[in-house]
Parts: sequence; structure tokens; C-alpha cells
Amino acid sequence: MRDTRRARLVIGLLLAAALVLITVDHRATNGTMLAPVRDVASTVFGKVEGASATVTAPITGFFKTLSNAPGAERVITELRKENAQLKNDLYAQRLNRDRIAKLDKMLGLAGLGRYRIVPAQVVARRATPGFEEAVEIDIGSGDGVRADMTVLSGDGLVGRVVHAGPSTSTVVLLTDPALSAGARMEGGNELGVVSGLGEAGGNDNLIKFRMLDSSSPVQVGRRIVSFGSKGSTPYVAGVPIGVVERVDTTPGELTRTAYARPFADLSAIDVVGVVTQAPKRDPRDSVLPPMPKPAAPRPAKAPDARGDQSAQLRQAESERSRSDQAGTDRAGSDETSGTTQSDPTEADRAVPGQVEQRRTEPRPQARPAAPAAPRELVRAHASESPRSGHEPREPAGHAAPGHVEQAGEQRRQDRGA
Repeated sequence: MRDTRRARLVIGLLLAAALVLITVDHRATNGTMLAPVRDVASTVFGKVEGASATVTAPITGFFKTLSNAPGAERVITELRKENAQLKNDLYAQRLNRDRIAKLDKMLGLAGLGRYRIVPAQVVARRATPGFEEAVEIDIGSGDGVRADMTVLSGDGLVGRVVHAGPSTSTVVLLTDPALSAGARMEGGNELGVVSGLGEAGGNDNLIKFRMLDSSSPVQVGRRIVSFGSKGSTPYVAGVPIGVVERVDTTPGELTRTAYARPFADLSAIDVVGVVTQAPKRDPRDSVLPPMPKPAAPRPAKAPDARGDQSAQLRQAESERSRSDQAGTDRAGSDETSGTTQSDPTEADRAVPGQVEQRRTEPRPQARPAAPAAPRELVRAHASESPRSGHEPREPAGHAAPGHVEQAGEQRRQDRGA
């Protein structure tokens, strides 16, 4: 009991002292005598508090995380659901835009051919008894669809309806081997029959086009359109079918076979239309897409001014070197021929081998010219010698040797006199 009372007394005194210190410190200012004590206590206890906070912060955070874990898990789950919903909405929006573009293209084709159609969407791809390539669409007899109606897309012919239920219908595709349709070449009257290849065609998705006349011209790149059936059942006229990619020529056959690629991508068919009413007149080739334009030639590269200047300088240097070479060859030919001048036409006609040979041959030494007579003697002789009208006058500096000797003899006689 004594220990308990003493402990209570000590605790009470400590609390009273702490209360007094807090009151005094709250009222004290920097000018009081307790200010240094407060600063020291603040420094010491501040460091202790910082160290304890560093140690206890991870532990406090851990327990806080544990307490908030259920709520965080719930938030993460909600965010994941929202993200998945946004992805689905984005995909649906892109799909709708793609379908709208395909629908617009199909309506444009139907408008060109004046076909009345009912749009539909492919909901399944399945095999039907008797057919390899068939799809299911989401419209039926309740929408005005009947068997043996033409089915098309925004690119061209897809197939025909083989069964019409109340709300769905079965369509056999153009690539099925059991399907046959009358067709003709673009811009002409060459007729034939189009049929599918099925699994035998592999992944090429080509169709066979058999010409009824083996002599009919068929070129790669020509386009095929539907010829039309009687009463426009099961095929209407003028629907684009495909482009010829290969032609087989077998001698002796009554028909000619070509292979064409369909305009419609039948491996990824999505939006289609069932023709419920055919046009009154054959649209012929008006429904065909425009021919692709040939690739434009690349523009010529602009000439570089620096390149032109350097080319001109090189050409000038080449011409200068050729002219110097020609002058050297002419000079060599003149020296080898002595005083006779060679014909310039012969020098120009000289082949390079002869020019090189002339360069290597030793040049003969020129004969020394006769010494010229003194100008005074020539003048004296010219004044003393009689001139006749038919005698030529010797030019100064080129007196004959006989005249020079006579002038010397006359000079010696004058000195003796």
C-alpha cells in the first residue's frame, strides 16, 4: 500500500510540474529566463521525436494498409470493371463505324445499279448440306427475303439465298463449287459461267470463269460482271464479280478457262444486302468501280548548280587538254619534216599511234642559216648594180652569196685607191 501511495504521489507531482512548465512556457517570451531551457528541451526532444517517428512510421503504415485493404481491393475491382467496359464500348464504336462505312458503300452500289436491297449482318459461318461455303444472316421471310435472291456487298457479288427462315436466312457464297452464275466480260459480250473452287482453291479464294467460246479474247486484268438470270432469279444483272488474274489455254478444248479474284472479300464478310427488287434495265458496266490510276512518274531531281559548274569546269579542262595535245602533235610533225610544212589535214587525220611514234623519234638538227651580209654592203651593192624590170629585187637581209663577194672586192679596191 505504501508503494502504491508513493507512486501515486510521484506521478501527481510530475503531472503538476509538467502543468506548471506548460503554463509558464505558454506565457513566456524570448526575453524570459526560461527561454534557454525551452530551446534546449526542444532540441533534445525534437531529435528523439524524429528518430522515433522514423522507426515507427513503417509500422504505422503497415497497420494502416491492413486496415484499408478491403476498401482498396474493392476500388481496384471497380476500376478494372470500368476499364473493361470502356474497352468494350471503344471496340463497339469502332465496329459500328466500320459497319456504317460498309453500309454506306453498299447503298452506293445499290443506288448505281438501282437495286432495292434489305441490309443484313452475317451472324454465323457454317456448312449447309450440299454446300461447303455458306453463312447465316439475321433477316428472313419476315423482312421480305425469299430463296434464290441475289446477295451482294459494297464491293460486289456475294452469293444467293438458299433458305429463308422467319428471322434468319442461309446464303451460299460465290466460292462454293456447287454455285454457278452467268457472267460476261466488261465492255463486251463475251459470255461465260462463274463457279467456285471450294477447298480445292486453297487460301487464294479464286473463282473459275469458263468462257463459252474458246476463241474469245481474255486478258489478265479484265473485269467480270453478272450477266443476269431469267426474271433476275437467282442473279440480277450488272453486279461486279471479280478481276481476271490467270488464263489457262489448253489446245483442243471447246471452252477457255480463266481464274478471277472476287471483288468482295468472302473470307471476312460482315455487312451484306439481299436484293428484293431488280432494276428494270440492265445497268451494264455502270456499277463497276473506277479503274485504278497508274502510278504517277516521280519528278526529276532538280539539277545542282554546283554540280553544273563543276561539270562545265571539267569539260573546259578536257577541251583545253585536247587542244594542247593537238598543238604539240602539229609542232612535232613540223620539226620532223624539216623546212617543209606538213598538210594540216594529214596531221588532223593522224591516228594516236602515229602521233606517239613521232614523239619518240629523234628530231634532226636544223642546218645553220647562212650569215647575213652587213646592211651597208647590201645597200651599196643595191645602188651600184643595174636593175631591170624583169629582175626580182632581193629583200634586205637575204642577199645572195655572189653579191656579197662583189661588195667585198669593191670595198678593197676603194681602200687601195
